[in-house]
Amino acid sequence: MRIKDITGYLDTIAPPAYQESYDNAGLIVGDAEQTCKKALLCLDVTEKVLEDAMEQGCNLVIAHHPIVFSGLKKITGRTYVERVIIKAIQNNIAIYAAHTNLDNVRMGVNKKICDRLEIQNCEILAPKKNILRKLSTLCPIAHSDRVRKALFEAGAGTNGLGDYNASSFNSLGLQGANDAPILSGGIIKIETVFPVHLEGAVMHALRASHPNEQFSYELTALENSYLQVGSGMIGELDIAMTGTDFLHYLKRRMKVGSLRHTRLTRRRVQKVAVCGGAGSFLLKHAIAKQADVFITADYKYHQFFDADGRIIIADIGHYESEQFTIELFYELLTNKFSNFEAVLTKVNTNPVKYL
Repeated sequence: MRIKDITGYLDTIAPPAYQESYDNAGLIVGDAEQTCKKALLCLDVTEKVLEDAMEQGCNLVIAHHPIVFSGLKKITGRTYVERVIIKAIQNNIAIYAAHTNLDNVRMGVNKKICDRLEIQNCEILAPKKNILRKLSTLCPIAHSDRVRKALFEAGAGTNGLGDYNASSFNSLGLQGANDAPILSGGIIKIETVFPVHLEGAVMHALRASHPNEQFSYELTALENSYLQVGSGMIGELDIAMTGTDFLHYLKRRMKVGSLRHTRLTRRRVQKVAVCGGAGSFLLKHAIAKQADVFITADYKYHQFFDADGRIIIADIGHYESEQFTIELFYELLTNKFSNFEAVLTKVNTNPVKYL
């Protein structure tokens, strides 16, 4: 099995098109065509993690956080990032990361947190816009069924909400030019919708199935929110708890030694919003959806005031909020590949220590 078989599958779960503009998800170091012996799963890539990979016979490291976020002009070993890259190349170890793209999908990082807390009826907290595309194209009636079938097989025809699948809007017209008589033979205008990460496959299917070498089409970005992709997640506990009981439950289930929180303004906690990593930008969404508590990390002192008595903020730490992402990688890979071995790193990469 090649490295690209593994990373390609993960790309279908968390398409790189869904990562934030500042991110650097994907294969960062290594040859995608190389045979994958074994993969090490981690949250961060450090020199100790690479040593762990070598000890366990792994030539692929799958991480949540990319080792490189911005461009490097020199690789001299001056920083830990440069040393990791040098060490990986010297030892023929590939490094792949699924970061904000894995944060932003429905079955990603935030769903894993919800599963740990047994939160039910989960939905994306802040769905993204401009994710859907509408394709419009003209096609002779006689060939329209073939074109539609090809588009549907490529993933077009769904809004991702479960409202419809393999669907298109079709309008009949007659072709004409200037003052010339209407030409014989009808034309169908096919319109269908698909998520942006399928654009390459959909356009390839259109070109391969259309009877004309030259034909017109239009791609339009839709402003509609796409409920399957976005930041954070919100759901409900089966049984409401007191604020104090919930915080103790949160510490236990998320294996957190300590947490920071605002005043317990809710007598009962049942509706819970979560965001792995730094999620303060989602507070307004959690309040708007009437969450009782918002669980995230990296809150600054003055940001805690933004709760303003309307919600409980619980900061459990960045590493702590995302630590079970490693288990998520393991579940995804072992459920997909029966002849592939993945192991969890033995290295705790949390740079924050508590006294």
